[in-house]
Amino acid sequence: MRPYMKRRPTLVGLLLAGLLALVQPATATALAQPATTFAAPSATLPAYKTQLRPTAPEFNVKDYGAKGNGSANDSPAVDKAISAANAAGGGTVRFPSGTYKSQNTLYMRSNVTLQLDSGATLKGSNAGKYEAPEPNPYDQYQDYGHSHFHNAMIYGDRLTDIGFTGAGVIDGGGNLITGNPKSGQADKILSLTRCDGLTLGGGITLRRGGHFAALVNGCTHVTSDHLTIDTASDRDGWNIISTTHVTVTNATIAANDDALVFKSDYALGAKLMNGHVSVHDSKLSARCCNALMFGSETCGDFTDYQFQGITINGADKSGLGMVSMDGADISDVHYRDITMTDVHSPIMLKTGTRKRCGSSPGVGHISGITYDNVTATGNSPSFSPTLWGESGTHHIDGVTFTHVHLTLPGGNGAMSTALPSNNATDYNPNSIGTRPAYGWYLHNADHVTFTDSSVRFAAADGRPAVIANGGGPVTFTRFTVQRGDKSPYDLGFQNVTGGYCVADSKNTDGGALRISGTGSTQSCGAREAVAGAARAAHHAAHLDHPEGPV
Repeated sequence: MRPYMKRRPTLVGLLLAGLLALVQPATATALAQPATTFAAPSATLPAYKTQLRPTAPEFNVKDYGAKGNGSANDSPAVDKAISAANAAGGGTVRFPSGTYKSQNTLYMRSNVTLQLDSGATLKGSNAGKYEAPEPNPYDQYQDYGHSHFHNAMIYGDRLTDIGFTGAGVIDGGGNLITGNPKSGQADKILSLTRCDGLTLGGGITLRRGGHFAALVNGCTHVTSDHLTIDTASDRDGWNIISTTHVTVTNATIAANDDALVFKSDYALGAKLMNGHVSVHDSKLSARCCNALMFGSETCGDFTDYQFQGITINGADKSGLGMVSMDGADISDVHYRDITMTDVHSPIMLKTGTRKRCGSSPGVGHISGITYDNVTATGNSPSFSPTLWGESGTHHIDGVTFTHVHLTLPGGNGAMSTALPSNNATDYNPNSIGTRPAYGWYLHNADHVTFTDSSVRFAAADGRPAVIANGGGPVTFTRFTVQRGDKSPYDLGFQNVTGGYCVADSKNTDGGALRISGTGSTQSCGAREAVAGAARAAHHAAHLDHPEGPV
């Protein structure tokens, strides 16, 4: 930067300055005043918005006729408040303490935030007056609940800058439907499509949501902090479908079906992208199904997901599940600092051939997945952690496990080590027959590495700890396994044409591992060097940035 140089004022310059002072005194005075100070952005504005706005005006629902006594139908009053806030250019619709019965579908509008104060409950109804499910020419490509959006407590389409915040509760009240609703019945609390800028959290609770507490499809720029969902007596917690740029922090979701699930379907008549997602410091549970899941609806591709600091307490299917059933490519997904207890299938990755998507999809791919510092204890009935790729060019590829320690139920006797059965159009863990390994079972998986990791059982098991069938290369470095007294070997490699490497590994007693290599070639050396370089690159790219994508 050049040093500032003083210049002498010229006679012409002095004359011009005097003239300007005479003819534009107001302008000169205005320029001399300090700049206007704007309020900081409202907490309800999406994080991606950077413009400064004055504080949003407030619209109290009681000023529009809401009673809040738990018996009167307050839906018309709430809709009036929402419309008034929208007409004013945006604002906060406030619910003071009270119980607000909502017998009709509420229509959300742009630039509006619903704020429920502590002690405030917006409650669903069984009066049968919710909006009927709209027709959808694409409903053959996904389940009924995913295909219809109008039949909800709160519905909105193509909205911008909307929010649901406060310390209050939105409660279906046991009146929302978990199956296919009839006309007048609702099956979800929040149903939002094609939105840009959604804030959900700030202490708010969604309870008893029917099929879904929250379903968003085709949205972008979604921010959630301190959200609680309790659908343990109903079905799903939060379905995030065909949505990009999502940040979820400090969520607590207890569901009966899937807790937090990322999907991509064809309900909006297009194959849409998904990605740039960060979820951290959250607690999940799924009584019957999956805690943290990709799929089963998987039309559009998924990329750039970061999960960190997640606690999972109970999942009768997968703790960390990922399936590509409908042609999606799933890549660049990273799990770090995950703790799971009482999960029937701790980790499952599967590529299937259901192809339930418009535009004639092919078979998808799963690649570039990493797990770092993950611990899990399984529960019976147990489904061994599995990587299952399809044949040809649809193998699962590039999966890294570092400091991953699993304790499985065990308790099985010796059995055949042949390839188990598989229903390629089913995404559930039980779609694959009993795995012949109590620990990891790999089928058609390439470039898989385990480092500083282990598998153990709670009860003696007669199966090997690990079997890899097809694919390769597969590398185990400083890998520890618990040995069953009647197991034929510890690690088995069946037709792993890409080669395998086992280095510096042992059983829990410190002894050497028993290895079987049928139709497979052991090949370390150069592979270990390549694997080490890949691990170093991974740590540099991901572990130094726990905040997730930017």
